[in-house]
Amino acid sequence: MLQVKDLFVSYGQSEALHGISFEANQNETVAIMGRNGMGKTTLFKSLMGVLPTRAGEINVAGQSVVKDESFQRVRKGIAYVPQGRMIFPTLTVEENIQTGLENSKSKRIPDDIYALFPVLFDMKHRKGGNLSGGQQQQLAIARALVTNPKVLLLDEPTEGIQPSIIKDIAKALNEIRKLREITIVVSEQVLSFAMDVADRLFVIEGGRLVHETTRADTDAERIKAYLSV
Repeated sequence: MLQVKDLFVSYGQSEALHGISFEANQNETVAIMGRNGMGKTTLFKSLMGVLPTRAGEINVAGQSVVKDESFQRVRKGIAYVPQGRMIFPTLTVEENIQTGLENSKSKRIPDDIYALFPVLFDMKHRKGGNLSGGQQQQLAIARALVTNPKVLLLDEPTEGIQPSIIKDIAKALNEIRKLREITIVVSEQVLSFAMDVADRLFVIEGGRLVHETTRADTDAERIKAYLSV
């Protein structure tokens, strides 16, 4: 469903990603693990078209998107939940979700969104800025899901969230994949969360993928060594 081949991304003269290649299949969750500054967010921004690529290929369901603008990538099936959530604090929960329906003929929020995140239904008239960090993360995921994506990108979804809510988010992501059979790519530093949701794990270091493993074969101590400062 998602193919990334020999992806190079630069900030000016400084190269940030050095030939990243990986694939994620339909109905599969892939975790990109790594410390801060190793290239996770750069990778996700380049997949979404926020950052231009210097070289390489990005395909979604067999279609190249590497030359597309971000809005065109959304139409071809990519949805993005950025680091820090980036919800609209002065809009209500319902209005935030409806922004994801901007290009849809209907502005009606699908019933399964509130079924996945019942707390959002209870708070749909509350301003987004008045939600907790965990509730805002659920809101950001819900906003992405209403675009009906083939590939869902989540950048550091557990950042600043209490452990009990992290479990809820993991449960929701597994349910989303089960119900919609979509591909999920998540960047993460919390190994326990990655093990709860991912079929395969990659480690990124210095803008390169340096390790790959299935969940069943994961050497937790080796992953932790990569993640340690």
